[in-house]
Amino acid sequence: QVQLVESGGGLVQPGGSLRLSCAASRSISDVRRVGWYRQAQGKQRELVAAIGSGGTTTYDDSVKGRFTISRDNAKNTMYLQMNSLKPEDTAVYYCNLLSEWYSNYWGKGTLVNVSS
Repeated sequence: QVQLVESGGGLVQPGGSLRLSCAASRSISDVRRVGWYRQAQGKQRELVAAIGSGGTTTYDDSVKGRFTISRDNAKNTMYLQMNSLKPEDTAVYYCNLLSEWYSNYWGKGTLVNVSS
C-alpha cells in the first residue's frame, strides 16, 4: 500500500500563490504518472496537472500558464505551484500516483480556498 500525504493548502486572496506538496511513502522515480486533481463542491473530480514517466506534463486548460507541476524523486515528493489564483480554483486538491503495475493511489486531499 502506498500512502500519499498532501500539504500546503489554505486560504489565499485572489491573485495570490500557494505551493502544494505531496509526500509518497515509496519511490516515485519509476511510476507511470503522478498528478494533481481537484474537486470543487458539487462538482466531479477533475485532472489539474500530471507528469508522465517520460517527464511529459499535462495541464487542464483552465490552469495553463498559472500552475506548474514538478517532482523531486530524491524526496519522493511532488509539487503543484499555483500562481494568480482565482476564486474558481477553490477546491479540495488531491495528489494521485499511478504505479508501474497500474495501481492507483490517492491522498486524502488538502483544501484550497481562494477568497477575499
